[in-house]
Amino acid sequence: MENQDKGKTLAKSYEFDNVEEKWLERWDAAGSFAATMEEGKASFSVVIPPPNVTGVLHVGHALNSTMQDVLVRYHRMCGDNTLWIPGTDHAGIATQNVVERQLATEGKGRHDLGRDAFIERVWDWRREKGGTIINQLKRMGASCDWERERFTMDEGLSTAVREAFVTLHRDGLIYKGDYIVNWCPRCHTALADDEVEHEDKKGKLYHIRYPFADGSGHVVVATTRPETMLGDTGVAVHPDDERYSHLADVGINLPLTDRTIPVVFDHHVQKDFGTGALKVTPAHDRDDYEIGLRHSLPIMKVMDDYGVMNDKAGSYQGLDRFECRDKIVEDLKTAGFLEEIEDYDHAVGQCYRCATVVEPTTSLQWFVSVKPLADKAVAAVRDGRINIYPKTWYNTYYSWMDNIRDWCISRQIWWGHRIPAWTCKDCGELMVESIDPDKCSKCGSTDIEQETDVLDTWFSSALWPFSTMGWPENTKELQTFYPTSVLITSFDILFFWVARMMMFGLHLMEDVVPFKDVYLHALVRDKHGKKMSKSTGNVIDPLVIMEQYGTDAMRFTLTAFAAQGREIKLDEDRIEGYRFFINKLWNAARFTLMHVEECDPSITDVVHKPEELPLIHRWILSRTDKTTADVRCALDEYRFNDAASVIYQFVWHEFCDWYLEWIKADLFSKDETLRDLARGVLLHVLETILKLIHPITPFVSEEIWSVLPGVRDMLVTSDFPVAGDLRNEAVESEVELLMGVITGIRNIRSEADVHPSAKIDAFVLCADTDKTELIETFSVAISSMTRLESLTVEAELTKPDDAATYIYQDVEIYVPLKGLIDVEKEREKLTRERNKIEKSLKQINGKLGNTKFLANAPAEIVAKEKGKQAELEAKLVKVAEAEKRLAEIG
Repeated sequence: MENQDKGKTLAKSYEFDNVEEKWLERWDAAGSFAATMEEGKASFSVVIPPPNVTGVLHVGHALNSTMQDVLVRYHRMCGDNTLWIPGTDHAGIATQNVVERQLATEGKGRHDLGRDAFIERVWDWRREKGGTIINQLKRMGASCDWERERFTMDEGLSTAVREAFVTLHRDGLIYKGDYIVNWCPRCHTALADDEVEHEDKKGKLYHIRYPFADGSGHVVVATTRPETMLGDTGVAVHPDDERYSHLADVGINLPLTDRTIPVVFDHHVQKDFGTGALKVTPAHDRDDYEIGLRHSLPIMKVMDDYGVMNDKAGSYQGLDRFECRDKIVEDLKTAGFLEEIEDYDHAVGQCYRCATVVEPTTSLQWFVSVKPLADKAVAAVRDGRINIYPKTWYNTYYSWMDNIRDWCISRQIWWGHRIPAWTCKDCGELMVESIDPDKCSKCGSTDIEQETDVLDTWFSSALWPFSTMGWPENTKELQTFYPTSVLITSFDILFFWVARMMMFGLHLMEDVVPFKDVYLHALVRDKHGKKMSKSTGNVIDPLVIMEQYGTDAMRFTLTAFAAQGREIKLDEDRIEGYRFFINKLWNAARFTLMHVEECDPSITDVVHKPEELPLIHRWILSRTDKTTADVRCALDEYRFNDAASVIYQFVWHEFCDWYLEWIKADLFSKDETLRDLARGVLLHVLETILKLIHPITPFVSEEIWSVLPGVRDMLVTSDFPVAGDLRNEAVESEVELLMGVITGIRNIRSEADVHPSAKIDAFVLCADTDKTELIETFSVAISSMTRLESLTVEAELTKPDDAATYIYQDVEIYVPLKGLIDVEKEREKLTRERNKIEKSLKQINGKLGNTKFLANAPAEIVAKEKGKQAELEAKLVKVAEAEKRLAEIG
């Protein structure tokens, strides 16, 4: 697509609202993000971690999509076949909760509608509201192939889910059985282990006397959940614990009941912990369940699915579990069984969707036997077929996978993929089929019934890298783009999702990994390192940030902060700082256009003969080549922050602060050759900058590119720069010397507070002949850039008595200041500044020297005070240096 903005110039200021809306429309109209599948090209593919269909864009999504988009735009510009698949997850529990809340406002529940009508109601909600987050990702500039958007409940993915379930069942890796699961009494469904969030809470530890059945004494057990004692079916002690060896045939009288329960001897018990006795409630504790199986203890459920005590709870039937706890504690105290209650902080498991306290309980559920799958996934990481970034996650991954438990995949809700299993009511045959059966495969009866449960949402998500490309069909997309190149996601779903994709991918895709690299980014926190939450009021809303500072500023900030393995502390002030950077680039482009607007683009051909160019042009071309190489290397290695840092340094300091200022004389020169050389190099460097920065800041770069001279395709599909042979370290060293001299003179002027319009003299002492000649050659430029009356460069000279000194390498710079400043006045000013700094520093040193402050103050406060301390100490050094210069003057 050709440039549409010929004859236009850039506005005086960057109005990001209009620019962003315009380019979103143009990219879409041009199909700029469509995947290509050309023979002979390298391929780069990414699947977006599917956000919940109920979701709205938060700062974590913003970070994740920015990082992916940076890579996708980069590889697209590199000429690779590029595919970025977008989509959303049906989010079974969360979405059902949303629609059930809607129904509640109408005075209805899902059972009032019935299963089919309720599911249709959810689909209606999805069609109306389910595209919110996708539209917000588009607003961020995410360059997904939006024509390929997928949804985990769409027809193609549903087919894939069914095929996967049937295959895994056929291979003996899916089974149905009674087992201990995590149960949410609010959502009325089982949860996988990693769907339970553990939060530290203040609780109580209840010490209860369990009498020996022979009346010879008692043992004290401790529990945080006394209500579960109603389901105790044993007390466990260590086989080597001689204190309880005589109880093998005696047993224990269970308090508040008329039951006697046995003592079992199990190596799981730690005999040195507490009293060495452990109450065993197989139906309501995972470890107890395992002990119960080993010793054939009865499994006695004393709660129903709502967390209410059932008929097995005796007189406590009908009480909510927490009401029951209070009542049991009261009764234990009255009966003399309660020995002690102590405060106890412990981790409490909560439902990841509704935060209800989870109840471990036995239930008939469907499970994936994950150990064989996990072993394959571990091997793929160990042998390097899958790489994890940062590498600090390797040990965590291995540890979790080596201790993995079977995965409960059935959910007692209606919204989701219904399990493709049927049971014959006549003969009990269980059938798992790819196509709905109409009769029993064993006895031929038509009285068959499908499983009512649906699959865990993460089951369909585990197929995402290949189901989105058309599996189980062997599509061209799979042939071109599978395995995907990299998966970028936050570390907190390494086991929810990433590990499961590895396991399912390797098993279902014939030992082919689902992705080659995994990049795990940190969570975004506030500037103090605190987790963002609405309750604390520290949430940074990316939608608000984009409205206030522009999308490019937010994207650049997130990229600049995305260091591997480092916590991301997001500060709104930094976002504003990067908005200034965007404006700096905009103004540099406007300056450039003033000089190249009417030029033929071929003017940039001058860069192909660097030996014919003046020194400053050769320097900027060398730096441009170095920057290009560094950015490419950083992006190839997922060092996003380094890529942003290199670009920032080059654009702001080298291009804007130095190069543009240095070439002004040439650009306004009457010598046409000098002008054309400067214009050609200037346009080339700006073009390169726009290409380098486009993956990070696509809007501003595309807008500037569109008004550059000549007919050109859009930047989004242009070629990414490649470092050539323009690097010249000798040239860089020469220009660095000149920059050092200029900086030295400027620093003396600034620190001595010499009036900007005042003309000064400068003397340069340098024994190196080559350096002396270089400085003399550029004396006019140096004088112009530092407002000098005269510049004297000598191999030998005596320092003027009234001169301030600046040393750069082996060059000494002297600037006489007599008559330019009031020495006494400046000395008084520095004394006041020193006193102010020392007073503040004394207060901070007092705080940091106080052991109580260090022990009790939050870590972020201590860090803040240490930062202030370092800043003040640095200022004190500056004051000392200024005082020394004044002393030299007199």
